[in-house]
Amino acid sequence: MYRNFFKRIFDFILSGLALIVLSPIMLLTAVLVRVRLGSPVFFCQDRPGRDEKLFRLLKFRTMTDQRDEQGNLLPDEVRLTGFGRMLRSTSLDELPELINILKGDMAVVGPRPLLVRYLPFYKPEERVRHSVRPGLTGLAQISGRNNLGWDERLGLDAEYAKNITLLGDVKIILRTVGKVFRRSDIASGEQLLMQDLDRERAWMKKE
Repeated sequence: MYRNFFKRIFDFILSGLALIVLSPIMLLTAVLVRVRLGSPVFFCQDRPGRDEKLFRLLKFRTMTDQRDEQGNLLPDEVRLTGFGRMLRSTSLDELPELINILKGDMAVVGPRPLLVRYLPFYKPEERVRHSVRPGLTGLAQISGRNNLGWDERLGLDAEYAKNITLLGDVKIILRTVGKVFRRSDIASGEQLLMQDLDRERAWMKKE
C-alpha cells in the first residue's frame, strides 16, 4: 500500500514543505552560482526515471564552461571549481531536485538518477532499480555514496527497489540528514568524479 499509493503522497508533501523552508537557501545558492560560475544557474539534463522514461533533471550548476582551442569542453576535473566541490560535498547542488519530486519525476528516497548512456550497461538484476522513481537520496547514498564501487552501489539500488517500506524511507532520510551535516562518506577532489559506468563495463559491449 505504501509503495503504490502513500509513498507519492509522502513525497509530494515533504518536497513541498522542503521547498518552502529551504527557499532562502536556494535563492542564496542561485545568486552565488550566478556570481561565481555565470549563467545558466541550473544544470539540466535528461535522466532515466521510472520504467526508464526520460525526465529533465534540475541541479545547481557546479562546473564552468571552459573550452580548449577547438571549442571542446575541458575535462570535468578541470571545470569543477572549489566552489563547485563545496556545493557537491554539502549536497546544495541537489536542492532543485525538490522540484522534480513535486512534479512526480522523482521521489525523496530511491535510486539516484544516473546517465542515459549507462542504460545498456546494467546487469539484468540491476535493472529493477528503474521499477521505482529515482530519489534525491537512497540506500546507496547512506551506505558510502561515492566511496562505493558500481557493483555495490547498483546492488543497493536493486535491494531498495525490492524492499520499499515507510520505516525504511524514514530511516534513510534521517541518516541522510545526519551525513550531510557531518559531511561523512563524502569524497573530495577528483574522487567526486566517479569512473563512468560505461567505461568500467566496456566489456559488456563486446559480448
